[in-house]
Amino acid sequence: MKKHSDAELSGVKEIARRANVSIATVDRVIHNRTGVSENTKNTILAIIKELDYQPNILARRLASKKQLHLAILIPAISQETEFWKAPLTGIEQAESEIRQYGIRIEKYFFDQNDKSSFVAQTKKILKSTVDGILLAPSFINESLEFTRECQHLNIPYVFINSDIPNQDSLGYIGPDLFHSGYLSAHLTNYAIEQSGKVLIINISKEMDNFHHLLRKEEGFTAYFKDNQKNNSIVKADIRQTDYPSVASRLKELLVTHPDVKAIFVTNSRVFSVARFMEESEINDVLLIGYDYLTENIRYLKSGAIDFLICQKPQEQGYRGIMTLYQNLVLHTEVDKAYFMPIDIITKENYKFYRN
Repeated sequence: MKKHSDAELSGVKEIARRANVSIATVDRVIHNRTGVSENTKNTILAIIKELDYQPNILARRLASKKQLHLAILIPAISQETEFWKAPLTGIEQAESEIRQYGIRIEKYFFDQNDKSSFVAQTKKILKSTVDGILLAPSFINESLEFTRECQHLNIPYVFINSDIPNQDSLGYIGPDLFHSGYLSAHLTNYAIEQSGKVLIINISKEMDNFHHLLRKEEGFTAYFKDNQKNNSIVKADIRQTDYPSVASRLKELLVTHPDVKAIFVTNSRVFSVARFMEESEINDVLLIGYDYLTENIRYLKSGAIDFLICQKPQEQGYRGIMTLYQNLVLHTEVDKAYFMPIDIITKENYKFYRN
């Protein structure tokens, strides 16, 4: 049985007295060890909740003198999009709160337009001594290979921002991608007529790997099908993400489809589309995209973007780290999936939103 401080031992004694069990039994439940019947465990957990008992984690961690090493693997902030600045801020906030418990966080970044940079960073992580990993699985096959190796080494990992179904992750923190697309379609339906043509735009070099964009697209089209809407929906993948390439492709699309009434952009690069719309003086097309970024807010304020769908990326980063902390330090169960709210941001309410 682990040693307790005097104050903590007093709490454990009271729990044991109320449950009519030994201190050792209470200790097993607190540290999530086997050897306690389910009924006894439930009784002890109920008393712990009633007393609002919290073990002295700080003293215990300091006494153990064992440092825990966590690794994060997320896209780098780039000139194309600053989206990953928000999750990184949340990660650093969590880091400041748990550093005192002997937890060190090593940060690894990859280019989300280059899967080889992702693979290179996974190899670095696996060569280090790591107790847990927070991962943005941007590339499906490469992420699967990495997580299989993590499972082989018994390293727990948490997904943020996008999930890979049917994987043995500790948990997923992020949006329900399908339903965020479904909601976007519902907003579109309010704004256009039954005969209005809709354009779905995916802007990504690694389209085949970015399944989170495709899940949003699936949700968007499902809304029109489920509600028997007859709007014509056109899909376009733009694989060159620099602005001149995006603008050139958009020009082609709108010449081919001059009757487009709404555009749905499946990621944070909606600002590129908004810029083109402003420069082309197109102001009668509804534009919906994702994420509370400086450039997106600029075009939201000007009216070029009508709606932004936001899903608290800063909180995703924070909760991702705290999920690992709860599992590795507190030894408590964590949610297998924690979905972020799907927030609708407009030029009228953006000032009051917290990412």
